[in-house]
This record gives sequence, structure tokens and C-alpha cells, in this order.
Amino acid sequence: HTPMYFFLLNLALLDLGAISTTVPKSMANSLRDTRHISYIGCVLQVFFLVFLMSAEYFLLTTMSYDRYVAICRPLHYETLLGSRVCVHMAAAALTCGVLYALLHTANTFSLPLCQGNAVDQFFCEIPQILKLSCSTSYLRELWLIVLSACLFFVCFVLIVVSYVQIFRAVLRIPSQLGRYKAFATCLPHLAVVSLFVSTLIPAYVKPSSISSPSLDLVLAVLYSVVPPAVNPLIYSLRNQELKDALRKIIPGCLQKQ
Repeated sequence: HTPMYFFLLNLALLDLGAISTTVPKSMANSLRDTRHISYIGCVLQVFFLVFLMSAEYFLLTTMSYDRYVAICRPLHYETLLGSRVCVHMAAAALTCGVLYALLHTANTFSLPLCQGNAVDQFFCEIPQILKLSCSTSYLRELWLIVLSACLFFVCFVLIVVSYVQIFRAVLRIPSQLGRYKAFATCLPHLAVVSLFVSTLIPAYVKPSSISSPSLDLVLAVLYSVVPPAVNPLIYSLRNQELKDALRKIIPGCLQKQ
């Protein structure tokens, strides 16, 4: 019931939703040896993927503020991050994600498709859909790209500023054990943010000159499948109770084998 675990619950739900948006349909098509997806299904896939991934990024920004308050202002933690404040912050992240996804989805599927209807990807991805649009109509997406870049940059700056303050506060802690404990509470979040950013940026800012179907596929898997699958593991490994349970289970399984 603490703020950190409340945000982790929301992050886990977003990860579960993100990976469920693309992987089950891809697996079903693979088993049926087809690549078919309905138009409505494609629209919903784009909307939910953009919503869940953008909401996750906004939530990670919120979680950096949670870590800042926990490390830099621990005596005011309960006051600044009460239950009502946490609910409002999570709701704001989800609301921004919904609005952002609505803008992108409505604008993408209002474009006329002049290059057929075969998306060269294992899910409906906006860059691949834009390749099917008429040569001039994709320019309507430019203003949304600028908006996306601004939002991404603002959130990134907020995360960086939070961690600069955190590192400054931690380095002032006199005991080595105290510094280690403080860093340990922040490293999982920092690892998740780094994984999210490092897999998403190459997929959307790579030059078109180096684009190829195989590279696009690899990058799509990296940002749409890897973070949602790895994030629970990253956060679980810092939970001492879970680690103790794994130490008991794994030797037992090995003995049975």
C-alpha cells in the first residue's frame, strides 16, 4: 500500500496490456499460417499499444518523482505522496496516454492508403502504416511527431533532473551502507527507464536509409516485447521475500531432476 508499490502495480498492468496487444494475435496468426488482421483490429491494436506505452513513459516519469521525494525529502514523503496524490498522478498518466493515443490513431487512420494494405510487420505499427499512405498525406503526421518529441523530451528532462538531485543527496550520505541502500531503491527504476528509452528511440528515429524489413522487425520486438517482459523481473529481483522464495524453489527443482 506504499506509493512505490502502488505505482509498480500500475506499471505491471500496463506491461501486461502492452505485451497482450501484439503477441497473442501474432502467435495466433503464426499457428494459422496467416497474416490477416481486420481493419478494426488494426485500429484497436495501434490505439492500445500507443496508449499503454505512452502511459508507461508518463508513469515512469511520475515514479522518478516518487524516488526523488523518498531520497531527498524522506520526512515529507507521507505528506507529499499521500494515497490521494498517488491516485491523481497515476490517473493523470493514464489520461495523457489515452489522449495521446487518440490523436495518433485518429490522425494515422484518416490518411488515404495508396500503397496497398499489407503492413510489413508482425503487428500494426504506425511507421509501417504511414509507408502505405500517399506520398504527401503523411505530412499531416508531422505536427504529431513534433508534439511527441516535445513530450518525450520534457519527461526525459524531468527524469534526469530528479536523478541528478537523487545522486547529489546520496553522495552526501556519510556511511557506505546508507549510500548502497539508497542506490538500491533507485536502480530498478533507472534500469527500467534505460531499457524503455534505449529500445524505443532506435525504432522511431533511425534514418530511413538504413531501414530494412529484418532490422524493423528486430527493433519492433525490442521495444514492444522486451521491456514488458523484463520489467517485472527487474523489479522482482529487489524484493527480498521473492528472492528468498526462489532460493528455496530452485534447489528443490534441481534435486527432483
